[in-house]
Amino acid sequence: MSAQSAGLLLYRQRDNRVEVLLVHPGGPFWQKREDGAWSIPKGEIAENEAGIDVARREFQEELGVPAPEGEIKVLGDIRQRGGKTVHAWALPGDLDVTRSSSNTFELEWPPRSGRVQQFPEIDRAAWFDLEEARRKLLPAQRPFIDRLEALL
Repeated sequence: MSAQSAGLLLYRQRDNRVEVLLVHPGGPFWQKREDGAWSIPKGEIAENEAGIDVARREFQEELGVPAPEGEIKVLGDIRQRGGKTVHAWALPGDLDVTRSSSNTFELEWPPRSGRVQQFPEIDRAAWFDLEEARRKLLPAQRPFIDRLEALL
């Protein structure tokens, strides 16, 4: 079975427009990538875990704060280019992204140097209007924006 992830797409109303919260992956591979590199906060589902529980846990791990309470809307799932299936839910709320902090991972960097460095899983989070979010998101995740827009 292919890998499965679950995530939350936080959204808010600002100046008569909808904005969504996206995260940028940390580490050296993504450092200079911008458009088409951002994601919803998400993480891998382990055996016997409920997707929505994973989505909430990963939100907290990647942003350093618990997901807000609110009415959750199902956005369904998509399949990313590498074969991973991502299940997503939309949730209204607000978050001060200047106060977010991510968990970290270790990576040998530079490659074959023997030197292990620590990097944040998420190096930044930001709010985007729906049009800009479509540009910033990984291409496979863009349908989540369309589905959110249809629900609202």
